[in-house]
Amino acid sequence: MRVFITGATGWIGSATVDELLDAGHDVTGLARSPESEEALEKKGAHALLGDLDDLESLRRGASEADAVVHLANKHDWANPAESDRAERAAVEAMAEALVGTDRPFLVANGLSGLCTGRPVLETDPSPAVGPDSDRGGSENLALDHVARGVRSMAIRFAPSIHGAGDWGFVTFLVDAARKQGVSGYIGDGSTEWSAAHRSDTARLIRLGLEKAPAGARLHATAEESITTKRIAEAIGGALGLPVVSVAAEDADAHFGFVGDFFATTMTASSAHTRASLGWTPTGPTLVEDIESGAYGTA
Repeated sequence: MRVFITGATGWIGSATVDELLDAGHDVTGLARSPESEEALEKKGAHALLGDLDDLESLRRGASEADAVVHLANKHDWANPAESDRAERAAVEAMAEALVGTDRPFLVANGLSGLCTGRPVLETDPSPAVGPDSDRGGSENLALDHVARGVRSMAIRFAPSIHGAGDWGFVTFLVDAARKQGVSGYIGDGSTEWSAAHRSDTARLIRLGLEKAPAGARLHATAEESITTKRIAEAIGGALGLPVVSVAAEDADAHFGFVGDFFATTMTASSAHTRASLGWTPTGPTLVEDIESGAYGTA
């Protein structure tokens, strides 16, 4: 397949490009800079210069492809409304370019806010509907296009897609531990995260494009539940720092913006994803990665 992918030089996207190329697919990645263009071409992929605000490039990339993977996001923590606006506009532009083609369109989402009190299931719809909701309601917007002849799917990522070189949430937790001189968890540390290794996540994206039906919601969760206290203990042990409880009211000062996420349980089952696609995660666990030095913690 000719696959167009946004976020192609990002943390998950770069691994996905490698996975797709290794499987024999032809890949074109959206590149925001000449440096990104060069990185893609060195791998043997093609590059299309543009960004999430360049809707014409997004339409072109989607219309010329056999499959589309949308992983990019502005992640503007200072202006989330702008991130939501850009996300919705980008998904709408690509989805409209695919109407009537029955081509696969895989759109990324997170686990935050999908449900409370239990792990999220693949059958749980996203409550984010409309342009003013989280991510501009992009998951539901994409899935709405199934009725218009697009094989739309959602892939929901665990809060930690981990591995050597990760610059996500766990990196910020490690940085906070170094800065504060202690590895902290919030309250009693009973909040929980799911996790998946980057290589397993990239393989799931490929399997989704190749095999998942229209309307599928895929969960990239290799480990369903790890307590935040256990994560803090792994970081503290690897850095040789004390592990302490941080009061909820002090979390922002201690952790920075990631504190809000560390205080929130974000877990999901991947039982249906595994059964339907034959996805069996084989990568190291999050704790194993922390302890082995993937975050500079060896």
